[in-house]
Amino acid sequence: MSLADIHIKNEYRSLLDNVVTDFYIPVLQESILYQRAVGFFSSSALIAISKGVEGLVANGGKIQIIASPRLSQEDIDEISKGYEVRKIIERALLRGVVDPSSIEESERLSYIASLIAKGVLDVKIAFLSSKNEIAMYHEKMGIMSDREGNAVAFSGSMNESENAFSSNYESFDVFCSWTNDRERVFQKQMAFQAIWDDYEPGIETMAFPEAVRDRVYSFNSSLSTKHSAVSDSAQDEQPLDAMYLPPDFKIRPYQETAIQNWKTNGYRGIYDMATGTGKTLTALASIEQLFRDNKRRLGIIIVCPYQHLVEQWVEDIVRFGIKPIVGYSSSPQKNWKKNLEQAIRSFNLRVSDFFCFITTNASFVTKSVQEQVQLLSDDVVYVVDEAHNMGAENYRKCLPENICYRLGLSATIDRHNDEIGTAALSGYFGEKCIIYSLKDAIDSQMLTRYYYYPVLTYLDQDELSEYLMITSQLAKAIRKKNGKVVLTEHAKQLLIKRARIIAGAKGKLPELQKQIAPFVDDKYILVYCGATTVRDEDDSDFGRRQIDLVAEMLGNTLGMRVGRFTSQESAQERAQIRAAFADGETLQALVAIKCLDEGVNIPSIKTAFILASSTNPKEYIQRRGRVLRKFPGKEYAAIYDFITLPFPFETLASQNDAIIESTKGLIKRELIRMMDFADIAENPSLTFDLLYELKHGFNITEEELLGEEESGNVI
Repeated sequence: MSLADIHIKNEYRSLLDNVVTDFYIPVLQESILYQRAVGFFSSSALIAISKGVEGLVANGGKIQIIASPRLSQEDIDEISKGYEVRKIIERALLRGVVDPSSIEESERLSYIASLIAKGVLDVKIAFLSSKNEIAMYHEKMGIMSDREGNAVAFSGSMNESENAFSSNYESFDVFCSWTNDRERVFQKQMAFQAIWDDYEPGIETMAFPEAVRDRVYSFNSSLSTKHSAVSDSAQDEQPLDAMYLPPDFKIRPYQETAIQNWKTNGYRGIYDMATGTGKTLTALASIEQLFRDNKRRLGIIIVCPYQHLVEQWVEDIVRFGIKPIVGYSSSPQKNWKKNLEQAIRSFNLRVSDFFCFITTNASFVTKSVQEQVQLLSDDVVYVVDEAHNMGAENYRKCLPENICYRLGLSATIDRHNDEIGTAALSGYFGEKCIIYSLKDAIDSQMLTRYYYYPVLTYLDQDELSEYLMITSQLAKAIRKKNGKVVLTEHAKQLLIKRARIIAGAKGKLPELQKQIAPFVDDKYILVYCGATTVRDEDDSDFGRRQIDLVAEMLGNTLGMRVGRFTSQESAQERAQIRAAFADGETLQALVAIKCLDEGVNIPSIKTAFILASSTNPKEYIQRRGRVLRKFPGKEYAAIYDFITLPFPFETLASQNDAIIESTKGLIKRELIRMMDFADIAENPSLTFDLLYELKHGFNITEEELLGEEESGNVI
């Protein structure tokens, strides 16, 4: 049975309907997630929430509650005077938790306390903030979701309280996702998620304060005793609070090997680990080891390339008991610069023995941050995620030599066509403490296995002519120094221009339509597009973006539910798109460009069509790893890789020698990628048979391919 099997009315009124028995209990019994914005927080609201949730709890479900504090005039006056808002809110919330007036209420509150302790019930507090003034977030809505992806959303005047259920005259409207109200339900889901994850504009969301949690625990004797013992222990060993291994985290053997090698190397090194194998958790476990080895004194600086990666790190950092200073241009911690300055001053004076600062590459290299970092010396660890980025010339000059403990993380630390940058990273961070490849991750079931299908496409005559012209210019622009290729800025621009021709080849679109047609009723589909345009047939100078044409094909021609995932979408929009894609019902497919390459975690992707790949191993290894993340019900992934060749090998005899010679580099690079993808796929023979045909058709030997791979030839 599912939510769709329940008789649910469009509207309920508290004096006409028994909303508990007619609506709450039957709907919650079939649900696995109950999301509720309840208005004001109080112990009576908690008691009301306990009614009917037994079925949901029995299903292994979760409850997420957003509430608003009820502020007194005194609270409001203190906020206007600049007193700390969160402390005042905590005080207001504590006032709302009153002693139960009956045995039944006492039992209900004890039950609620146990749900919070078990992680079944999570509460967050929301309010509207502006300068030194705050207003109440008082939206009233709820969403119940079942295992089949059905959802029921409701909104109206009703609070979650005993009076609202019976005494007051309240009403609410109901919307079901399996009816014409699907869009309304989706909007409610996205709105709730935006507030819950604290990215709804104008609304600030904070975690349930510990003091209020403790007050709720006091209604459950076993939890009260247990929590008191933990608090006493924490007071005896205060430094332990700074950082610890999460109780639900178990170090895997390969992670232990990495940590021990890093320790042996003087807490310096590189973790060369495939996407999806737990680099972040391995790094945090390594830092925790150093924290203990260093007698619980440690300063931590973590640098990530993008803001969304910082926020993903923060989620794991908090699990390790750390309260980080989060610093970047739009950080929710508005005073992060001042907080960083105070933390470093206190650390250097040994007033404190611990701090953690996490930032982006762009913020790390700013003058204000660099000045603070230069004040540090002993007992500090510097961690860089996606460390290959830090090898760029403008970043590597900011690598802090005054910090002795260092850890670089990357799926591919070697920088493509940049030996100087790669050497700088190796010289700074030290040896690789672990090399954990995609094959290792698949073999150990950290990533899912996959099937690989190369799809052959060809340049048309205009595209081939332009490719040959740029290749000719490129040969003149390249310089050699000490026998090694040095790319001038002009050469780099020519390479980008030529790569866009390959990525935007017109022949890919009809081939994509042919390949994706059997999947029109499927979900969890990703199409990787190039940051390029596709030329119009009638106008050689103008064209349309490839991603726009692909989205139009999937949405209009094939009738699929498709969303875009690019740098043009805001962080809030991307979070909503990820959620809609993961549920599998609202969106079937995503079309994306490069912003999915590093850090964004969408594990539900099962089938990927890669229109624009790269000769850069860093990029195509990351893209493959992105598709191979584990997800419930995902036994394997399928990758359709669009291989771009200058012309079919059957036409080789009709091509002149100059064209053959000028395009051999393209052919070799595409074949090398095919070999790499097929090597650890579940169906390698399919690709190896095709490789045999192509190598012989284009007169390319195995030795030539190996030489091309080692030389990194760009021509």
